[in-house]
Amino acid sequence: MARVKTLSLYEAVMNQARISFLLKLSSLLCLLALIFTVSPVLAAGMDDDKALNLTTLSLEQLMEIEVPTVYGACKYDQKVTDAPASVTIITAEEIKKYGYRSFAEILRSVRGFSVSNDRNYQYLGVRGFSRPGDYNSRVLLLIDGHRLNNNIYDQAPIGTDFPLDVDLIDRVEVIRGPGSALYGTSAFFGVINVITRQGKDLKTLEASGSAGNQETYSGRLSYGNKLPGGLEMLVSASRYDSEGEDRLYFKEFDALGDNNGIAEHADGDSSYSLFSRFTLRDLTLTGAVSSREKVIPTGAYQTVFNDPRNRTTDAYGYLDLKYSHRLEEQGEVTARAYYENFRYRGDYIYNGELEGDPLQVNKDFADGEWVGFELMATRRFFDKHQLTTGLENRYNLRLDQRNYWVEPFESTLDDQRSSNIYALYIQDEYQILSNLSLIGGVRYDHYNSFGGTSSPRLALIYKPYEKSIFKFLYGKAFRAPNVYELFYADGVYYRANPDLNPERITTTEVVYDQYLGEHFRSTLSAYYYQIKGLISQQLGPDDLLVYENTETIQARGIEAEVEVRWADGLQGRASYVLQQAEDKETGLTLTNSPRHQAKVNLNIPLVKQKLFAGAEVQYTSTRKTLLRNDTGGFTTTNLTLFSQNLVPGLDLSASVYNLFDKNYGDPVAGELQIDPEQPELGLDTVAQDGRTFRVKLSYRF
Repeated sequence: MARVKTLSLYEAVMNQARISFLLKLSSLLCLLALIFTVSPVLAAGMDDDKALNLTTLSLEQLMEIEVPTVYGACKYDQKVTDAPASVTIITAEEIKKYGYRSFAEILRSVRGFSVSNDRNYQYLGVRGFSRPGDYNSRVLLLIDGHRLNNNIYDQAPIGTDFPLDVDLIDRVEVIRGPGSALYGTSAFFGVINVITRQGKDLKTLEASGSAGNQETYSGRLSYGNKLPGGLEMLVSASRYDSEGEDRLYFKEFDALGDNNGIAEHADGDSSYSLFSRFTLRDLTLTGAVSSREKVIPTGAYQTVFNDPRNRTTDAYGYLDLKYSHRLEEQGEVTARAYYENFRYRGDYIYNGELEGDPLQVNKDFADGEWVGFELMATRRFFDKHQLTTGLENRYNLRLDQRNYWVEPFESTLDDQRSSNIYALYIQDEYQILSNLSLIGGVRYDHYNSFGGTSSPRLALIYKPYEKSIFKFLYGKAFRAPNVYELFYADGVYYRANPDLNPERITTTEVVYDQYLGEHFRSTLSAYYYQIKGLISQQLGPDDLLVYENTETIQARGIEAEVEVRWADGLQGRASYVLQQAEDKETGLTLTNSPRHQAKVNLNIPLVKQKLFAGAEVQYTSTRKTLLRNDTGGFTTTNLTLFSQNLVPGLDLSASVYNLFDKNYGDPVAGELQIDPEQPELGLDTVAQDGRTFRVKLSYRF
């Protein structure tokens, strides 16, 4: 793909005819892999006339292209070509046409991203870094600019604990690279900003429901509108329930006392979410509440295997009041105040000390509560400078962690804290020449626990031709240790380490984007990053798990992607990633880090603007587990048929996931080891779902 892209640029500046030829060639290569996975029936619906029409366009027409915009890169709307980062936009249209059931499935489709699942939580990997058991604390997740990472684990919920129905997403902005210069902690590998649909877009009542195997059902009821007085509203409620796999086999538990290694009816997952937003002129009030309960089938933390009482519950809610006023002279002032809370409950069942003793119940708790304020202003000066500055303050009212045994009662942890964080940041976008801009910024964060830290970034963006963009990016980011890593200690498995320091990353990246016509885009990026003082879970000399600042990590990689879109709905995207992430001292490849990733998406209109066929193929090469075993590579294929307005207001889709029923497993964290003293006998990977399906119906009244 990289060679195709390079040739396209060269020919673009030479003559129109050769551009047309390369466009066709690039498009064919982009879609070639899909031909093997899309049935002839689907291919028959392709409108060949559209491809042919591309060859008749003039050079001026070829260079006219609609470039998507992004807000999260600089905290103001700008074209992705002007953003100081490599950006991917996933639209609501793609979410529907590829049948994405969860936010995790959306992110799994993104270039350079991966998602693993230990059948309790889902974990996001970015550019070769994905620590099993890390709660996505190294990626900042936002909904309309509001931070979602909670204050106990810095966890970014991406699975069924994500507090927003994917039907309410307008687009997802994926902004790669360190973002601490604007956002502070957790913006380590990138920022993901979810832009929600506007109430006026719904115009009325909207309902949807779905059913699939594993006794999986979901439903949503939403109302949105803009009233004559100017009040715009969106109110929505969603429910999800799944029995999960009714029989899961784990060879590590294959013994008579453990039901021969079969976990029966122990994979259930249920959740609900409520979302509302009211906008009147410059004021917007947003509220969200969600709760999710998951049964754990893996015997994690040495609990009793095949006992469905092992489960976790995560609840989250926030209220956000935002004032945003656009100035007459290309500027904007934004103020935001918010309240949030997070609650975690874990029920774990253990055998008694002696054979015949009753089972023991362990309760694990976390309660977070915090308030915050943010003030930001951006304005253009002297026609060449776009200045952005702001301040933030967050006060953690509650940072509570508890753990106890029920009968007989024994408290092993009761840690209650509060903390305060404030930050200042400034950034300037300097338009040096019409085709050359420099973006520089820095943010200072101060924690009352360990002091202050600064995070700078620089970006030079050069456009030798209108649609040829080169970006030279440099940035630093940090992740502060969270209270779980600092203070969780139950005396049985974990020991606290209040001396932890922030971990830091330095990233250098070069990005080359090429747009041609209204239909073709390509990108090529090369990066290198180094992490110092990585916060990592270790087994201490007292045989207790403890978080420590340990190894230095380095990684390098190349990412290539091509994308084609036509007006009638035919679209495709293909990407390939080559990456190497390793411990700098030992040279060992990181766990759960695939060296190769390839992804292909194709959506074909079968009946113009009415019926579409979507195919998605994803390849992941082998990964190392904690025990240094190889998981083996795997390829999954998903197919979706989607229709819209066959009957006015009615959308219908049918999807098959993992079409070829590929068997594969994801590496897991040390908490899932059966016996830490004999890890070689422990659970190393967790099997993922085979072939599943879903039928979904949506109706706008």
